[in-house]
Amino acid sequence: QVQLVESGGGLVQAGGSLRLSCAASGRAISMDAMAWFRQAPGKEREFVASISRGGISTYYAGSVKGRFTISRDNAKNTVYLQMGSLKPEDTAVYYCNAVLSVVASTPTTVFASWGRGTQVTVSS
Repeated sequence: QVQLVESGGGLVQAGGSLRLSCAASGRAISMDAMAWFRQAPGKEREFVASISRGGISTYYAGSVKGRFTISRDNAKNTVYLQMGSLKPEDTAVYYCNAVLSVVASTPTTVFASWGRGTQVTVSS
């Protein structure tokens, strides 16, 4: 079973940038599509971005397209989320997970245990 640890969150002003990391252990994730999700207070967990096994294909939620970039380094067993032009509505706990498909990823199509996530807070 793979274990996932998210890091890199913090407090940032609107318009700023952050880079999140998702480090996997227990087994290699090179054969898995991976995705980032987020959950804001009082809201359901939602899809943010996904990336194919080799990193060739990426998909984004409309709300972050053009501002966020997902990438991966299979040699380091790590997935990243570069976030730019941050907005207060991006405030949430961010999680990563392995997904059944890089397309149409949802929180119900994951197959690893959820990590603790990393808190991102964007001030206006």
